[in-house]
Amino acid sequence: MDRLSTGVPVMIHLETHIKQDEDVSDYRLDVDGQLVQMGSNLYLRYLEPNKETGEQTPVTMKFTPDGEVHLTRKAEAELRLHFVSGKRVTARYNTPYGIMPIETVTPYLETSFQEKPFSGNVKIDYLLYANDDLVGNYKIRLQFTA
Repeated sequence: MDRLSTGVPVMIHLETHIKQDEDVSDYRLDVDGQLVQMGSNLYLRYLEPNKETGEQTPVTMKFTPDGEVHLTRKAEAELRLHFVSGKRVTARYNTPYGIMPIETVTPYLETSFQEKPFSGNVKIDYLLYANDDLVGNYKIRLQFTA
């Protein structure tokens, strides 16, 4: 794992299931990314393509040794989510119109990493709230392999 301090290229497979009111959508993405270790944290970075605009949104997932996951998407609006198993956590949504407080509730969170070949598996089920109103129910399934 010494190479992780300088970054290791990885293949990422991501599936997201979103339920907002009665609308349900599924999103799949296969993309190249990079895995970096800084201190005791692992960072998974990749660019998420937007098929309509052709732009790419930088996404970073931070994995802490205590099992927490931080997700950051830096587009026109910057989204920072924090997942802690079984807890309600305040997060930030930086829009062009100002900061909107949001909260995540994470009933299910599982991360596992293997060394040879270096790979990982991430499962996050979370509820997203804005102003105490449920925005949606989300499931993230992500696998990566070096």
